[in-house]
Amino acid sequence: MMGFILIAAAVLSLLSGGWSAPVTNCDNLTQIIEIQGREQLLGKWTQLAESTDITGSQVLTKAFSETSWVKITAANESNTINVFQVQKTFGRCFSLRSTMTLENNTLSMVRPMTLSEVLLNTGCPDCLVISSKYTLGQSTYRGLQFLSRRNKVTAAEMEEFKKQAECLNLPTPVFLDSDKGLCPDESTSQQTKTIDLTSVTTDENFSKVIEKILGSEDVMKEMVDVFFSSMTGLTEN
Repeated sequence: MMGFILIAAAVLSLLSGGWSAPVTNCDNLTQIIEIQGREQLLGKWTQLAESTDITGSQVLTKAFSETSWVKITAANESNTINVFQVQKTFGRCFSLRSTMTLENNTLSMVRPMTLSEVLLNTGCPDCLVISSKYTLGQSTYRGLQFLSRRNKVTAAEMEEFKKQAECLNLPTPVFLDSDKGLCPDESTSQQTKTIDLTSVTTDENFSKVIEKILGSEDVMKEMVDVFFSSMTGLTEN
């Protein structure tokens, strides 16, 4: 289950952004900007908010995503990047690794799901805003994600992202609270254990399980209820 939560976050996460004048209307807010090269994407980014048209996605994000960050590094191939995401869930840290290709101004990957991403215009000078499309089984979904070099952004920058989601007819974004604390960087921390879930995505039935979960808000809510019931039982014992 945690594997799915991280995959969903990774799908919606990554890249977008711009170094532009303040954005004020839907034409500007939904304008695709050119990716000058993978260098502008490299480094560490804090995930601040996301919106997706997956049924019940807000339930999952609010229940399982406390904070999250992404580190992007250059791969050996000139048009490829390595993506390392770490997410905190109930005080524990989970990680996921993936690879993306940059071609024709679009970031894409094929495993564990088919995904394409473009960068959207933004008035935030050190932020990434990504518009994504991804396919699971026979279904295609859209998402929007907000990342920054900072752990917090201004109220005006958050409002701009909300407007972008509205312009794209996506649900109201869910904002993560960095005050809950980010998981430490694996290269600087030897004390905090991070559980790597990358191998979970290699299971041949993985995408089928995700598709089944995404297809029903009732299934999502049931998952959350069962999980919290289990947590309560452990606490009482």
